[in-house]
Amino acid sequence: MKRVITYGTFDLLHYGHIRLLERAKALGDYLIVGVTTDDFDKLRGKINVQQSLMERIEAVRNTGLADEIIVEEYEGQKIEDIKQYNIDIFAIGSDWKEKFDYLKEFCEVVYLERTQGVSSSEIRSERRQIKIRTDAENGICQKFIRESRYVNGVEIVKDAEDAVYITSKPEKHYSEIKKLLIEKKSVICESPITDDSKKCRELLTLAKEKNCILMDGIKTAYSTAYNRLLLLVKSGKIGKVVSIDATCTSLKDMQNGYDLDNKWNSISAWGPTALLPIFQILGVNYRKKSILTHYADSSKNFDAFTKIEFIYEDAIASIKVAKLAKAEGNLIITGTKGYVYVPAPWWKTDYFEIRYEQQEDNRKYFYQLDGEGIRNEIVLFSKSIERKRNMGNISEEISVAICKVIEDFYLRKNLIEF
Repeated sequence: MKRVITYGTFDLLHYGHIRLLERAKALGDYLIVGVTTDDFDKLRGKINVQQSLMERIEAVRNTGLADEIIVEEYEGQKIEDIKQYNIDIFAIGSDWKEKFDYLKEFCEVVYLERTQGVSSSEIRSERRQIKIRTDAENGICQKFIRESRYVNGVEIVKDAEDAVYITSKPEKHYSEIKKLLIEKKSVICESPITDDSKKCRELLTLAKEKNCILMDGIKTAYSTAYNRLLLLVKSGKIGKVVSIDATCTSLKDMQNGYDLDNKWNSISAWGPTALLPIFQILGVNYRKKSILTHYADSSKNFDAFTKIEFIYEDAIASIKVAKLAKAEGNLIITGTKGYVYVPAPWWKTDYFEIRYEQQEDNRKYFYQLDGEGIRNEIVLFSKSIERKRNMGNISEEISVAICKVIEDFYLRKNLIEF
C-alpha cells in the first residue's frame, strides 16, 4: 500500500483545496491529511484564518478524500509524521516548490500544481471590509492601525465606519459608547469600558439590542502565551491555585512631566490588565477586597501607586499598579503542586515557566508574540462583527467586575490612603 501525506490550513475550503486533495489521493492508496492548528498558523504568519480548527477538520472530512486526518501543531512535525505513518509520498502545492526538498531524505516529495484563480486569501479579501475608525492619533491608536494592516477584511477609515476603536479617558467612555451603539456602530474600547459597573451592564445590554459588538480591549487577553498559560493552570498543572500576584508599572508616560489632567491614572491604565488573570482564574466572586492608594494630586483622582488585595473563599490575590513608581512587573500564580512564573513585562510575554519542588520537573514555554496581542484582538473583533456575536476572550462578567473595581476606587470604598 502506497501511503501519501499532505498538509494545509484548509480555511474556507474551496475548489482549489479539493483539487489538491484529489491529486494527492491519486498518487497512492491511502491519504493522510494534516490540518494545521491556529497557533502553528500564527507562527507561519497566517493570523487571519476565519474558521476554527474543528471547522476546518470537519470540512476536510466532508470531502470524503482523506482516509485519515491528523493535526499539525509544531515545527518539525512533518519528519516525525513521515516516520510514524510510514509515508511513501509527501505532496504539497507548487507554491511551496523546493521548500520541502529536505524531506526527500525520508520519502518522495511531489509538488502539485495549484488551481489557478482561487485561494482562501482571495476569498477572505473579497468579503465585505469591516471599516474601523480610531478616535485619536495617540501611540496606542498607531499600534492598532499598524497591526490592522496584517488582518484581511479590516480597513481603518476616518468616517463612514462600521466600528470605532475608543482610547479616550474612562470617564468619557459611557457617553461615547452609548452614542455609537444607538447609531448601530460596534465598539472596541480600551479597558475599562466605563468607571461604573451598572453603566457597563447597560452598555453591554444595549449592544445586544442593537445587534452590535462591544468588546473589552485588553491586548494581553489575546496573546498566545497568556492563553496557553490559562489552559495549563486550569488543567491542574500546578494543582489548586491558592494565590495570584500581578504587578504592572510604567514610567514612560510621565517622562515629559506629570501632566495628570490628560493622562490615565494608574488604576485605569493598569488595573484592567492586572485584574485579568485574577478574574479569569479565580472568578469574580471574591469575598472581600481592600484598596491601598498613594495619590499624586490634591483632587485624589490620580493615583501614583495602588495595591489591591482580594480574599476569596479558598484563595487570595493582589495587584500592584503604578505610573509614578517602578517595580518588577511579573506575574506569579501559586498552586498546591507548583507555581507559574511570568517575567516582566508579563502582560506582553512570549515566555513563562512552570516550576516545581523538584527542579528537574520544571518546564519552560515559548510562544511567538505578534503585535502584543493587538493583531489577534482585531481578528476576533472583525469576526465578531461578521458573525454578529461577541467572540472576544473577555467575558461580560469580567468586564463588569473590572468596572466595579474602578468604580469602588473612585467612590473610595474599602480604600486606605497612605
